[in-house]
Amino acid sequence: MNGPGGQTGARPAGQPGNRPGRDDSPDRLYTLTGGRSRAAPDNPFDLVTLVVAECDPVPGMQSEHAAILRLTERPTAVVEVAAVLRLPVGITRVLLADLLAAGRVSARHPRRTAITDPDILEQVLVGLRNL
Repeated sequence: MNGPGGQTGARPAGQPGNRPGRDDSPDRLYTLTGGRSRAAPDNPFDLVTLVVAECDPVPGMQSEHAAILRLTERPTAVVEVAAVLRLPVGITRVLLADLLAAGRVSARHPRRTAITDPDILEQVLVGLRNL
């Protein structure tokens, strides 16, 4: 069956799509970040960085910043923050950088345990060869 204007599967104008952040108005995303589309090169936030709020939201704060602070009362990965807010990760990283600069959040990278035991490494190598 054809949609409005004879287009098959067309989404009516003004209705949200199913792609978080991608169907948002570019003007809205531009406004959220003050025109910045990317975080600074020294931005510490990658997809798995854990973000923790250092304070509660305050009146007059940008609604997305307040939502981030509520969301990160417990350590939350950047990718989770972006998903819940339905924003692109790049935009979320810009917002997080603003909060970090203001001292409202802290960033922690998940701990990685290095495997340095040669016996374990040898067992992994043998297992891989057996595949």
